Amino acid sequence: MSQPEREFTNDYQVVVVGFGPSGAVAASLLGHHGIRSLVIDRQCAVYDKPRAIAIDHEIMRLLDNLGVADQVLPHVAPFPPSEHFGADGQLIRRIDMVPEPYPLGYTPTMVFTQPPVEAALREHAAHYESVEVSLGTELVSFEQTPSGVTLTLVGDDGSQKTVRADYLIACDGASSGVRERLGIGLADLVFDEPWLVVDVLVNEDAAGKLPQTAAQYCDPRRPTTFIIGPGNHRRWEIMLLPGEDAREAQRPEQVWSLLARWLTPADGTLWRSASYRFHALVAERWRDGRVFIAGDAAHQQPPFIGQGMCQGVRDVANLIWKLARVLEARSGESLLDSYEEERSRHVRELTTRIKAIGQVICERDPVAARARDARILAEGGGQPRTITRQEIVPPLAAGLLTTRDDPAKGKLFPQPWVRVAQRCGRLDEVAGAGLRLIVEPGLAAELQPELARCSSALGLNLIVVSPEANHAAAASHTGITVTERDGVLADWFAAHGCRAAIVRPDHYVFGAAADQVGLGSLLNELRDRLAPGAALTQPQPTRSFH
Repeated sequence: MSQPEREFTNDYQVVVVGFGPSGAVAASLLGHHGIRSLVIDRQCAVYDKPRAIAIDHEIMRLLDNLGVADQVLPHVAPFPPSEHFGADGQLIRRIDMVPEPYPLGYTPTMVFTQPPVEAALREHAAHYESVEVSLGTELVSFEQTPSGVTLTLVGDDGSQKTVRADYLIACDGASSGVRERLGIGLADLVFDEPWLVVDVLVNEDAAGKLPQTAAQYCDPRRPTTFIIGPGNHRRWEIMLLPGEDAREAQRPEQVWSLLARWLTPADGTLWRSASYRFHALVAERWRDGRVFIAGDAAHQQPPFIGQGMCQGVRDVANLIWKLARVLEARSGESLLDSYEEERSRHVRELTTRIKAIGQVICERDPVAARARDARILAEGGGQPRTITRQEIVPPLAAGLLTTRDDPAKGKLFPQPWVRVAQRCGRLDEVAGAGLRLIVEPGLAAELQPELARCSSALGLNLIVVSPEANHAAAASHTGITVTERDGVLADWFAAHGCRAAIVRPDHYVFGAAADQVGLGSLLNELRDRLAPGAALTQPQPTRSFH
């Protein structure tokens, strides 16, 4: 997406600090929009051990939009069902994924190997002409003014330089220096437990000793998680007990002692062992003038449904399409305030749900644990019930959404497999992403010319989705008509009582409508919310952060 001609006064439009997964995706999104960007990281190489292990279909859809999914998929595998076992070893519930046809076109939950995936994300970001990558570079101070941010950078050779940017995005991790310099505190959602994370490359002849699904042992003697990674990668997350030394627990002989229930040292290679305190923390502010924080700099959550990295990618996907509109003078700067409004609330709600799951898992009192098991089984009518990981992740509940009562707003819009002529593919690939108006063919045929003009003026990509191979309904419009394969969208429209939806570039629904009148109101509301004349944030006084 090219930018309008303008006089540039700063060296860069955006500087990204941190080139981990969130920073790398941020850099690619900026490059996708043609935004002149610099991304820096103190480390020159990708960390060669796995940390994050799970991603979901929302994230893979975003990577597909960027054109990097094919480089990531070789290092990805489906996340198998997770079986939860109670205090006496009995199965008490399962957590699985929603069944096919998959709503976003990809396996809903996946495991991945982080080092090669992170390398692929970095390589992809670096190929954009508008993105400059500077590794072995540290941010040592910055100064913010109403017109930009001045950053002092130091290279690993001791060289120093100063650059100016319109905006700064900090993806610099849980110990974020930018967050600290801004004096942004972390709200504690009250979860703090010591765990040991162990990654093993299991020998082929030993794999049969292990569970063939993921497992959660809700054993009050020592809660433990087992995850099946891609290939021969297996992970254990083991709760440390009071009085146990976290550093001592990382020693190989102690690790193998803890794994003795499953494996011996002859059965595999210890890839990583690391002690962590699982936290539930959310930044009290996500924006300070022209500076934004994202990823682990903005939040940390327990890992029990594998949403840590997903949260960070959601952050930058939410922020950067809005930042692009502001930099292209298509929206007022107040649009950027919706970033914190949307993401902070979403992260808090999801983290609260994850924390509740963690508290169930971490119960150490045997009597309370057995009462927990009985309660969970009773919820399934006496049998282990299955819940999906997808129902745990909430929709957006605030921000750039219609103010009308609308059951569809804030939800992820589906991505079915569709066909145009002889071409078949996922919706975004075939019809395009971005800001979209997606309608059923009957409503498309009824659209008055002024509605079509309004949607075009707002830059909406018009997509007509038909359950039948009949494109006549949209022949008078400039959009594209696709035929869906599995009825996913037809079912979605029926479930939400609508015939049209306005979908944001990050795939969340702004709002939905059942008829021309409702759609006209929705388009007017979107125009007012995105208008360049929206109120600007107050200029920030000059401040220095060292």
